[in-house]
Amino acid sequence: MQGQLDMEGALTARDRVGIQDFVLLDETTDEAFLSNLHKRFSKDLIYTYIGTLLVSVNPYKELDIYNNKQMELYMGVNFFELPPHIYALADNAYHTMLAEFNNHFILISGESGAGKTEASKKILQYYAVSCPSTTLLNTVRDKMLMSNPVLEAFGNAKTLKNDNSSRFGKYMDIQFDSEGEAVGGHILNYLLEKSRVVHQNHGERNFHIFYQLVQGGEDDLLQRLGLERDCHHYNYLTQGECAIVSSINDINEWKTVKNALQIINIDKMTTDYLFEIIASVLHLGNVQFESDSKGNAHLNNNAALRWVSNLLGVDVHLLQDGLTYRKIEAKKDQILTPFTTDHAIYVRDALAKAIYGQTFTWLVNRINESMENKDSSRKSVIGLLDIYGFEVFYVNSFEQFCINYCNEKLQQLFIQLTLKSEQEEYEAEDIEWEPVQFFNNKIICDLVEEKHRGIISILDEECLRPGDATDLTFLERLEEKMGNHPHFVTHKLADKMTRKTLERGDFRLLHYAGEVTYCVVGFLDKNNDLLYRNIKDLMCQSKNAIVSECFSAINLDNRRRPETVATQFKSSLLKLTEILMAKEAWYIRCLKSNESKQPGHFDEALIRHQVKYLGLMEHLRVRRAGFAYRRKYDVFLKRYKPLCPSTWPHWRGIPADGVEVLVQHLGYLPNEYKMGRTKIFIRHPRTLYATEDAYERCKHELATRLQAKYKGYKAKGEFRKQKEAATKIETCWRGAQARKEREKRAWAVKVIKKFIKGYMTRGEAKSTDNSEYLAFVRQNYLNRLKANLPKTVLDKTSWVHPPAVVAESSEILRKLCYRVMVRKYVRGITPQKKAQLQMKYLTSSIFKGKKESYPQSVAQPFVDTRISEQDINVRVLQMIRNERIKYSVPVIKYHRNGFKPKPRQLVLTETAAYVIDEAKITQRVLYTVLKGISVSNLTDGMIVFHVTCEDPKQKGDLVMQCDHLYEFLTKLCVIANKQNAIKVVQGR
Repeated sequence: MQGQLDMEGALTARDRVGIQDFVLLDETTDEAFLSNLHKRFSKDLIYTYIGTLLVSVNPYKELDIYNNKQMELYMGVNFFELPPHIYALADNAYHTMLAEFNNHFILISGESGAGKTEASKKILQYYAVSCPSTTLLNTVRDKMLMSNPVLEAFGNAKTLKNDNSSRFGKYMDIQFDSEGEAVGGHILNYLLEKSRVVHQNHGERNFHIFYQLVQGGEDDLLQRLGLERDCHHYNYLTQGECAIVSSINDINEWKTVKNALQIINIDKMTTDYLFEIIASVLHLGNVQFESDSKGNAHLNNNAALRWVSNLLGVDVHLLQDGLTYRKIEAKKDQILTPFTTDHAIYVRDALAKAIYGQTFTWLVNRINESMENKDSSRKSVIGLLDIYGFEVFYVNSFEQFCINYCNEKLQQLFIQLTLKSEQEEYEAEDIEWEPVQFFNNKIICDLVEEKHRGIISILDEECLRPGDATDLTFLERLEEKMGNHPHFVTHKLADKMTRKTLERGDFRLLHYAGEVTYCVVGFLDKNNDLLYRNIKDLMCQSKNAIVSECFSAINLDNRRRPETVATQFKSSLLKLTEILMAKEAWYIRCLKSNESKQPGHFDEALIRHQVKYLGLMEHLRVRRAGFAYRRKYDVFLKRYKPLCPSTWPHWRGIPADGVEVLVQHLGYLPNEYKMGRTKIFIRHPRTLYATEDAYERCKHELATRLQAKYKGYKAKGEFRKQKEAATKIETCWRGAQARKEREKRAWAVKVIKKFIKGYMTRGEAKSTDNSEYLAFVRQNYLNRLKANLPKTVLDKTSWVHPPAVVAESSEILRKLCYRVMVRKYVRGITPQKKAQLQMKYLTSSIFKGKKESYPQSVAQPFVDTRISEQDINVRVLQMIRNERIKYSVPVIKYHRNGFKPKPRQLVLTETAAYVIDEAKITQRVLYTVLKGISVSNLTDGMIVFHVTCEDPKQKGDLVMQCDHLYEFLTKLCVIANKQNAIKVVQGR
């Protein structure tokens, strides 16, 4: 079912960082596998898929790929949609569980130091963030997360290969309700390595909690527990000679553990009991025995024993007896048998292991109680199996034998589940199953666990056999039973070449992961793990609540010998297998990149070895099973339909028919693919890559066309928007203008109405009806008057005719206007012009309306004289020098006899008028004798001077013609003061 998820992410990224899914490798060889793994590792891409199996390579450095942003990125996406990540696997297991409401488990495997514990932490952290949040969830989530530091402190230790190696197996069930909320959890623990409490190999440490307590414990706590802040004072902490490790901060870890104990609901009193137990184990390791003369063990004034007694709340003498004597019940009698020193040390160590082992079990049970789901309704679960990895040390003992047996069982389960799911898919799709060659490790599992014939059965028999059974007799029994087995060899059974590599106390098993040599020393003791009854009874009487609870749970009344450790472990593994077989499986395979924990270093030989014993190539071959890719018809068609004109843009028929048309168009050969019931199966990755490359090219073309269409659509939409906006604006503008126009017209109607009414009542007294009209009339008249005022004072006709209502005002304004114009005119007249006007006025009073040529003379200016003195003869000037010349003008004089015309000069002085003929004066007319002057009313220029004849010198009337008649006569009037003497006569 998981194979149906998207693979497209692996296709599109293959050229940049290798292939994201090993299933899509063109060649399924070890070299191609390792090359792809190395290429990705060099780019810090530590995750790669084999189908839905996740391969993880430990980079030994911090990578920024586990933050909240990354978690959000992987929430709810298809498995292959994004680059490989542990979050993708966790998320898809979660969503598959919700969709199908079934149970799942995630198996995390790999050797010590490969990162299994960190992987399980990352999955828990992901569920803590991604699951729906409620108060209950937050409580469960906190307890799940904080159970890790506690279990690591009590169950993890530094080994040669790993500073935080899990020395127990852990299976955690996380329970979810139908809404996907985490509502509970449960932990199963397997085979705690209790022997580490009393013995550590060189370069290794005891469990973390001991060092955390000694290094990080508060002063008053250490004083109360009788401890010193120095790990080197305690035998159980110094056997590996590396109590202090720079890479481990025990003080900080101590604070974390104390905080975690509070969160998982362990109260202060119970916590104190717990720390008392840890301290008692340390003091127990310092209990020393001496031999007496008979070789029996005894204790003298041992302070460490008193501390153990105080901390566990047991009688010190009974404890001392329990460590130095064995109580044997014979019918109703009890016999105390003393121990030798070696036997006493064995009992002491057995007690320390038992106390610690029972306390660890109690701690797991308390964590389970705190996370227990109180709701009995059905829940779906995701199991998380963080089990110890395959171990090969320099010296391999009983613990490594059990651990490697566990890995054999899990590998067998893994192969069964993988083959089963793959075969089921092929059968469901009606595709012929092609057998896959893989290493079937059932033969090794049988070698270890087979009833009556397996290594565990022989070990148990040897432990139960009366007589002097030892580790070497156990080895002999193995050689007898297993002599011909192809996967078992000892020094005795080996050929000459192999014998050189084996000690006499060793046996070698050929595991699926390779050969491992086991030293039988300690096998019987570790398998028995016996604690004498009198010590058990004593522990039941302990005042430490945890100790008494743990040992009281052991059925003391049952006289049967308890099951051996190996048998218990085998039974628990069978139960675990049953649990896992009932669930859908997800796998994480963790690999160490190198032994020295150097960042960026890729040890190809080490990786190759791990790939082999983890069965990754077998899994890859099973997953391929002849076909590299399988896809549901509808999804395959949806992705690749642009490659065929018949299927693009829509296929209207059955998806399977559409896929058939599509692959025929792409030119798939018959042996390159198979058509199942719901899926297409493609045999070779190169076929898929060619299809994907064609799709990438087509995608760019489609993208260009889509962009063009989209841009056109956007442009049209934008234009439509702008047009709609313009229309709306125009509509609003027209509406506004129309409203304005309407208001204007309404106003105009009112004004016109008022105007008409005012016009009709204009003759009446001022009222509300006509007041505005009359004001308008006045204003209008004033405006018209302003534009048409007279330009000169002589303009008497252009004054605008006033309406009756302003007639009086108009007259006043007219007078004011003329007065202003006159004043302006007068103020602008010069003395010369004034004299001119005065003379013109005189001329007007004499001739206006009397002589016809007068109007034409008005516009002609008067000059001072018409003949300058330079033009008058000098002799004449001398003769009249006593009189001042006022005016001279040329005239034509008519002789009285015959009226013969003669041109003459007429000179006016202050006293007389002189007629001059060149150099002589022909006639002198005094003003006093001039009694009158006559002119006709016609247009001629004739003038007649009437002279009195009293003076004999006078020649009578003087008849002349002058072109400047008006000027001459006006000047004469002024000079001679004869205004009244001029007469205008009718006719000639």
